[in-house]
Amino acid sequence: MALMITDDCINCDVCEPECPNDAIYMGAEIYEINPDKCTECVGHFDEPQCQQVCPVSCIPFHPEHRETRDQLFAKYEKLQAGKA
Repeated sequence: MALMITDDCINCDVCEPECPNDAIYMGAEIYEINPDKCTECVGHFDEPQCQQVCPVSCIPFHPEHRETRDQLFAKYEKLQAGKA
């Protein structure tokens, strides 16, 4: 499943540059994650990098975007193909 950023976000700017898929962007008030681009870092890293660097732990799994590891890897491959 994709990740999401909760209202606990303090806009510290550390998560956005860590995302290898450019899924994180500044929303109207806090950072947001585009679920179509979020692969939980599958294909890039063993752990979601945004969760690793977040100082307030406000990046949980998004309950409305459940995906298996295989689905996340397929999304990663599709995103990589689009960059080529």
